[in-house]
Amino acid sequence: MVEWSDKERGIINSLFSTLDYEDIGSKTLSRCLIVYPWTQRYFANFGPLYSAEAITTNPNIAAHGVKILHGLDRAVKNMDNIKTAYTELSVLHSDKLKVDPDNFTLLSDCLTIVIAAKMGSAFTPETQATFQKFLAVVVSALGKQYH
Repeated sequence: MVEWSDKERGIINSLFSTLDYEDIGSKTLSRCLIVYPWTQRYFANFGPLYSAEAITTNPNIAAHGVKILHGLDRAVKNMDNIKTAYTELSVLHSDKLKVDPDNFTLLSDCLTIVIAAKMGSAFTPETQATFQKFLAVVVSALGKQYH
């Protein structure tokens, strides 16, 4: 079980309350698909993904990026029990979608980069450490079914 200080909870809640989900979600998933092209195999039904431009202008990718960020809301609202909150999604990604669990880490790294670029100097070392702790718990929860 992860313990969260009041300061960490405040950082996570503050960060998520200011995110532009449509912008950040689209950029995050696009970055992941471009930088790690093997992840595209999970999105074959989203239309052409043959170039960076095709990916960044694909409305299905943008919409799914937003969906991913809204999925993180579940963790924000259940910080004391993230693993249980993600049980259903872990089963879905493992059993039905057959997603490689390492892709959750790749996506969380992309999300960190996109948010850091957006926030600039406001993305302090303390904010980064707290955010990466949060994402590590989410990634672990999503990969729980694989263990």
